[in-house]
Amino acid sequence: MATTAMDGAAATALRSVINRVKQAAERSSRSSDRINVVAVSKTKPVSLLREVYDAGHRCFGENYVQEIIEKSPQLPEDIEWHFIGNLQSNKVKPLLSVPNLAMVETVDDEKIANNLDWVIGNIGRKPLKVLVQVNTSGETSKFGVDPDGCLELVKHVTSNCPNLEFCGLMTIGMPDYTSTPENFKTLAKCRTEVCNVFGISEEQCELSMGMSGDFELAIEMGSTNIRVGSTIFGAREYAKRL
Repeated sequence: MATTAMDGAAATALRSVINRVKQAAERSSRSSDRINVVAVSKTKPVSLLREVYDAGHRCFGENYVQEIIEKSPQLPEDIEWHFIGNLQSNKVKPLLSVPNLAMVETVDDEKIANNLDWVIGNIGRKPLKVLVQVNTSGETSKFGVDPDGCLELVKHVTSNCPNLEFCGLMTIGMPDYTSTPENFKTLAKCRTEVCNVFGISEEQCELSMGMSGDFELAIEMGSTNIRVGSTIFGAREYAKRL
């Protein structure tokens, strides 16, 4: 992506992030083509998302169902939306009304997996890609299955939810990043166990870890999917939320 005089701050920031992703991948002898950048756009206006889209980006993430429902019709259909927030059962059907919803990254218990599977089957939509969210930090304020329960939840999704396509694991690290390496190591260990038990290669099992403050370290530790918000879009403005 070439920089132009017309670039706004968000487009310029996106290009910087992409460059940092390439450098982090090189340091770990990986191909940056294997690393997906989810531009996390919660609380941001459609105009700003359009700027990032016009800079060539196609993958966006939202934390709130209402925002993705309101924003998606106003933007091009080739955007791949990732839902990355906690999903409540009563929000499953509205979320699945978004035709270009590409992935739900936050399946953290059997109930939400069952709800997603049931609604998808009822509306006749193609199977949905999902990640199992793991609470690697052990914080009670965080959602996600305990690492010890990861295998059981993955088994449930793969065995009992034909309308879900298990694609890997996701975690949210601690906000001060003090235990980031341990969180990432825990998720990587969970992936190794999942791959061994279910007979799949690690290349087929995504690791969604790393955000604005730690995505380079995450890449160096094996992340294939990073979620970058404020570094691209600027600080969140909750008072202006849709």
